[in-house]
Amino acid sequence: MVSVKQGIGYMDSGVGGLTVVKEALRQLPNEQVIFIGDTARNPYGPRPAAQVKTFTWQMTNFLLSKNVKMIVIACNTATAAALPEIQAALAIPVIGVIVAGSQAAIKATQNRNIGVIGTIGTIKSQAYPRAIHQQVPQVKVTGVACPKFVPLVESNEYKSAVAKKVVAESLNAFDNTGIDTLILGCTHYPLIRHLIQNRIGDQVTLIDSGAETVNQVSAILNFDQLTAPVRQPQHEFYTTGNPAMFQQIAGDWLELKNLDVRHVELADLIKNSEVKHAKK
Repeated sequence: MVSVKQGIGYMDSGVGGLTVVKEALRQLPNEQVIFIGDTARNPYGPRPAAQVKTFTWQMTNFLLSKNVKMIVIACNTATAAALPEIQAALAIPVIGVIVAGSQAAIKATQNRNIGVIGTIGTIKSQAYPRAIHQQVPQVKVTGVACPKFVPLVESNEYKSAVAKKVVAESLNAFDNTGIDTLILGCTHYPLIRHLIQNRIGDQVTLIDSGAETVNQVSAILNFDQLTAPVRQPQHEFYTTGNPAMFQQIAGDWLELKNLDVRHVELADLIKNSEVKHAKK
């Protein structure tokens, strides 16, 4: 007997994907969340794209072992490195965060001058400019890598005075650029959104690519008739790193008490051909 696919799988290089989960819990309260954060190998941004792709496949296989009905790659670096390949291999919907964020930015900009902040890997991939220019070639896109932001969040220092200083210095590159819209091109960044907004100015609209992705998830669930019945789902959270640290950040951000966080070890090598539930 084939078990019924129930949950939606979310993956990230660490805790940043929880910003997507928070929006999912708000918009899709009946849907079970199964989240894996690869905190032991975070950050992904400075790593070679091929290595990020390998890690993303490992998390994909872990989520497939949980018999999920959909996968959300809640990490911009992983989306840029692996999304097309994983989408082509699997029979279930697989969604990334870049397209939705790009579409929202195009709708928001008034002067067609958009900024993007992200990891070194995301900015180097040119994934956002490519996605934006496929829709509106005339838009100017300025990308700036902010490699210090993810460690701030992962170390739980994102509320410190140090965080304010790091954000202020990292965004100097946007001075005098004239952007009116800024894409938070990493799912960690909404955790320091207030610092980013204060530094960049209220005249600039911030786009949370992760939150925009949940709108796309909702649309696909309805279109494919995958929506869960009214229920109180039991969410599952996994980390390759320290469960206590993960639980502290996740509980604070998601406003959930007694969060059950479990440690998992991902296999060192998982070949794409070994993926279960792959397209025949």
